[in-house]
Amino acid sequence: MANDKIIIKGAREHNLNNIDVTIPRDKLVVLTGVSGSGKSSLAFDTIFADGQRRYMESLSSYARMFLGQMEKPDVDSIEGLSPAISIDQKTTSKNPRSTVGTVTEIYDYLRLMYARIGIPHCPVCGREIRQQTVDEIVDKVMELPEKTKFQVLAPVVRGRKGEHKKEFESARKSGFARVRVDGITYDLSEKISLEKNIKHSIEIIVDRLVIKDGLKSRLSESIEAASALTGGLVYIDVIDGEELHFSQSYSCPEHGVSVDELVPRMFSFNNPFGACPECTGLGVYKRIDPALILPNMDYSIAEGGVRAPGWTYGEGTIAAMFFDAICEKNGCSPEQPLSELPEKAIDEILYGTHGEKILIKRPKRQGGGEYYTDFEGVANNLERRYKESASSYSRDFIEEYMSDAVCPKCHGERLNDTALSVTVSGKNIMDFCKMSVLKALEFIDNIELSKRDMLIAGQILKEIKSRLGFLRSVGLEYLTLSRSAGTLSGGE
Repeated sequence: MANDKIIIKGAREHNLNNIDVTIPRDKLVVLTGVSGSGKSSLAFDTIFADGQRRYMESLSSYARMFLGQMEKPDVDSIEGLSPAISIDQKTTSKNPRSTVGTVTEIYDYLRLMYARIGIPHCPVCGREIRQQTVDEIVDKVMELPEKTKFQVLAPVVRGRKGEHKKEFESARKSGFARVRVDGITYDLSEKISLEKNIKHSIEIIVDRLVIKDGLKSRLSESIEAASALTGGLVYIDVIDGEELHFSQSYSCPEHGVSVDELVPRMFSFNNPFGACPECTGLGVYKRIDPALILPNMDYSIAEGGVRAPGWTYGEGTIAAMFFDAICEKNGCSPEQPLSELPEKAIDEILYGTHGEKILIKRPKRQGGGEYYTDFEGVANNLERRYKESASSYSRDFIEEYMSDAVCPKCHGERLNDTALSVTVSGKNIMDFCKMSVLKALEFIDNIELSKRDMLIAGQILKEIKSRLGFLRSVGLEYLTLSRSAGTLSGGE
């Protein structure tokens, strides 16, 4: 062994790709490289870790009893190594809710900007949602060509099941003569019968008018009357033309989706007002991973190929009874390697028989006998136990068989639909956060805002640009603001 060198062969810790390296001893050696290239993996997790492990093993068995067992790093061999000490590095945050945007405080300024100048849209149809006054609605209607015939409608029911007798009776008592039901006009003096289990849309016909001079006063009264019936929604049915929808509140006139006043907390994934209700703002959720239940498809069920708490195969166990029944049903054997089992058998082991009964045979030493029952599946069973368990120990144990999956509702964007429907210059807050620092700076430099919006957001934009500029100046221009802080290397 050379005394003047540390010789490392086959280092594979973390992202080290089976590297060999020779380092001079008793010298000051610097490891350099781009972020994430493996400097820390080589220095801390390989060289230091093995030096420390060897030193611990040289101590007495009594001392080792208090220090615990240290794992050997993933390396073929290290020669010339002495006992080692290190000054450890700490990454910024292990909190799964922390991102590059939150730890740099850029996201705080973004939330403020979107709350002040953001434009809300309907999450369903994407239509811009604006508050419109009666005067604005009147002016818009008066832009129609002269002699245009139209009706002022109050949409009191939109796509709801029921007979809606109360709505018809209320309209009669209020003095209205006609309603439109599912596009057909009815006189309120006649009996209107609707199918109870079918969705209906009902609009009260408040007034019938023709565009002409001097109409504004009457039109204004009709719009106010329609708005009072619906909480701000007004439809203008242009005869032989397109129907116009208006709203006096922050709600979509088409789908009725309401948007509260825009405030910064609405854009926080750490706040219930802004977080996705499915993943509570994490962007991911834990799910049972089939690959962790069946880690080696070359094993058979009888050899312990199914690895899950409570589902160990053995004579007389409930696991054996269910697995034997599934194999018998699918014409295979628990002695066969999992890779040779029919796809349906694997699916039923993991996710159950979906209500189909299978024949369970009790062993003789348990009294024998047979009975039919369905099977919920190992994965579904673990999922249910994880949700129902009040024991943190049990939940931690089951988590060993879980992995993170992208939230199906927000698709990893952490926020609810309403927050994601607010835009500035055509982009929502997560669109901005998914840009690299360079792209984000370019967007800020070229952002198109009205004079009013620029006056409101000018200082906010200045702060955002300053922090983005700092990230660029220290060589982190490739990062995105949405990147989880826990994935950053020590250098980053």
